[in-house]
Amino acid sequence: MSTPRKPTLAVWKFASCDGCQLSLLDLEDELLAITDAVQIAEFHEATSNNLEGPYDVSLVEGSITTAHDAQRIQRVRELSGTLITIGACATAGGVQALRNFADVREFTEAVYASPQYISTLASSTPIAAHVKVDFELRGCPINKHQLLELIGALLHGRRPAIPSTSVCSECKRRGTVCIAVAHGTPCLGPVTQAGCGALCPAYNRGCFGCFGPMEAPNTAALVPLLREHGLDGDGVRRIFQTFNAAAEPFRKVVEHE
Repeated sequence: MSTPRKPTLAVWKFASCDGCQLSLLDLEDELLAITDAVQIAEFHEATSNNLEGPYDVSLVEGSITTAHDAQRIQRVRELSGTLITIGACATAGGVQALRNFADVREFTEAVYASPQYISTLASSTPIAAHVKVDFELRGCPINKHQLLELIGALLHGRRPAIPSTSVCSECKRRGTVCIAVAHGTPCLGPVTQAGCGALCPAYNRGCFGCFGPMEAPNTAALVPLLREHGLDGDGVRRIFQTFNAAAEPFRKVVEHE
């Protein structure tokens, strides 16, 4: 009797810090179970033994910042049965999307001694701006337990149980007093997707929006509250202008303020 073929998994890197790929390696014991269930066919962060596609599933980290990568993601899409973006860079352009609000030529001239040799696009865009994406896993970096749930769901042909509620719901579950109400601390928790376990509010820090906007976020209602807590227009822009600045609900606030 022949052995059933394992589904093939490919992991791709574009403009990013590699943190979301490391979340896969951080699964440790669970990673052994994953490698028993799938064949890791492409993953330069982990191995040089890579196989040619097509691939059943591709996990894509990073944003598109060069013309070369804009072409490369098209090829990745062609080779992938299911394409999943992981992390803020891949789902919202990442912190490098701050260039979208400025002149990238000024940045390159300030940073590089020979900026004429730098070939880059004027903007940093998410993968979904270039190809069809089947599922997005948010976070900077992603939650490794959510990644494990996603892979398990794919293997069993079911929808992944990834929450679309806000960070506020996580504060409630862990019994954290609302720092915005109790202390007047500016916090993006009401408009940010759950996934971090409300880590920052648990240490009396406002949520920085690492997991990007939740489903249907009411940013218009949050902005006046942020102003009541001491932020001026520049402060409001700055709090939204971090890891997910190019995500549409956050971008609209930055452009409006």
